[in-house]
Amino acid sequence: MPDTIERVCFLLTLRPERIEDYLAAHDTVWPDMLSALRAAGWTNYSLFLRPADGLVVGYLETPDFAAAQAAMAATEINARWQARMAEYFQPSSPTEPGARPDETLHRLTEYFHLD
Repeated sequence: MPDTIERVCFLLTLRPERIEDYLAAHDTVWPDMLSALRAAGWTNYSLFLRPADGLVVGYLETPDFAAAQAAMAATEINARWQARMAEYFQPSSPTEPGARPDETLHRLTEYFHLD
């Protein structure tokens, strides 16, 4: 196991009228999707929601986030999941038309950590 783990925090924004549907979709995340995330190195993964405006905050730990993202992007199950989730999110930015939700997440910069 690597000596360092990346702590990754990211933001996404839901369509306000689809928040309840999005939450319901996560009541039963597909087992194959969960397995793919684990196999790709996503650990300690959580999603948080600010219901007032649909802000989603994600957090995960992984040895290499770029490699974890690439591993997920290479799976068929992720392509299907992202296609299903796309309807819940605000449209992607004009610079990324048609991008999947996992391609438009806004990663935050970690600048302090207390063990």
